[in-house]
Amino acid sequence: MNLSQAYTVTGRTGVISQFINSSMKYKTTILLMSLMFHVAGLLAQRIVVDEVVAVIGDKKVLYSDIEQTFLQLKAQGETTNENTRCEILEDLMIQKMMVHYAEIDSIPVTDSQVELEMEQRMRYFVNQFGSEQKLEAYYGKSIIEIKDELRNDIRDQMLVNGMRNQIIQNISITPSEVRSYYRDLPEDSLPYVDAEVEYNLIAIYPKSTDEAIFEVREKLLEIRERILNGESFVTMAVLYSEDQASATRGGEIGWFSRSELDANYAKAAFALKPGAISKIVESSFGYHLIQCIDKTDDRIQTRHILMKPNVSADEKNQAISKLDSLVRLVRQDSIAFDEAARLHSEDEESKVNGGQMVNQIRGGSRWRMDEFGPVEYDIISNLEVGEISRTYETTDQKGKTVFRVIWLKNRTKPHVANLKDDFNIFKEKALERKESEIVNQWVEEKIGSTYIRISDRYNSCTMNLNGWPHTGMARRD
Repeated sequence: MNLSQAYTVTGRTGVISQFINSSMKYKTTILLMSLMFHVAGLLAQRIVVDEVVAVIGDKKVLYSDIEQTFLQLKAQGETTNENTRCEILEDLMIQKMMVHYAEIDSIPVTDSQVELEMEQRMRYFVNQFGSEQKLEAYYGKSIIEIKDELRNDIRDQMLVNGMRNQIIQNISITPSEVRSYYRDLPEDSLPYVDAEVEYNLIAIYPKSTDEAIFEVREKLLEIRERILNGESFVTMAVLYSEDQASATRGGEIGWFSRSELDANYAKAAFALKPGAISKIVESSFGYHLIQCIDKTDDRIQTRHILMKPNVSADEKNQAISKLDSLVRLVRQDSIAFDEAARLHSEDEESKVNGGQMVNQIRGGSRWRMDEFGPVEYDIISNLEVGEISRTYETTDQKGKTVFRVIWLKNRTKPHVANLKDDFNIFKEKALERKESEIVNQWVEEKIGSTYIRISDRYNSCTMNLNGWPHTGMARRD
């Protein structure tokens, strides 16, 4: 498996330190797929004699780009035919077209944004291989060499994404367009929808005692003193940080903007000069020591040591007792579950909606069972609609201990999608089609005013978009 192939198949998971703002979301567009495959070619040994097979503006498509992508598609079990290479060529020309005009239109992509994406992707790759050493051994290249080879392609991907967003920025979809899209779908192409659930929850966080907080602060003060006296921050992070995702890297979390970090963490970090170490910083994740590695006006690269106060058995029992009392009142019809959530839940994101959990990835309030972790999966699987779960202990996205109860509001049956029950599915698909059509129109318009030359090697190709010049001929702007 090559790096870009692994990243494309699984999506932009962004294996990053868990204290980063949990509302961060990543989205990969379909238009980036072929360019993702193109990056892979840089990391595999070239198996063909290279040549330029297409020029779009000042951008070039190489024969090896097409061949590497073709081989990767076959390796993934994708169906290929005599026109597959032509489809790859057209996809790559579209990517180059968008990069060309993104540079002309000065689509903003900063060095720090590229480095942030680089760090996120490299962490994912290292995680997949198990260590940096195994990654380097597999490709026969150092991490620095791999980064150097990926950097330009990552920048191009970001330019494509920025150009596409600019093209479709004002596109929306109306209910009538969704209905029209649905009516035009052949019956045998309607998607099958797995069972989904809607649920509300009430969450209570057990509080740490003053003694536990004092103990953590004392430990961090001692570690800070040792670092100031010459010991390595990296070594201290490996030994003591409770952020397991970054501890193995000496506490380093990479490049992030202020808005992507916890507010208190960001405030303290951006106040530091490169190399400086913060005082103890309290965030929503615990207590930190922060070291600034490097920064620009809008991005910062840091490492940290995180410690969390222990929660005593007494504090846990108090949280359980409070939840049990609330559930008892709900079952006695003394208060509705959603009202109890609004008044007493400590889950800030859901309490305003009466505890209703919103699916941040897909939108709406429905969840597939495969979207739950093991604890919630087990709880919800055993609930009937309208039933309230037992109180259970788990950890939230920030790694904090929390006690929850769940009210299963609704459970759908597996079914063929229909407009009444699955409007959002068809709305999303209809919008994707409309955006694709707008992008294709933009490309066809640009074909007529852009220098394009295609090698006669592809003179038998059938292209999907109109206006490409005949192979072996050039179209000038």
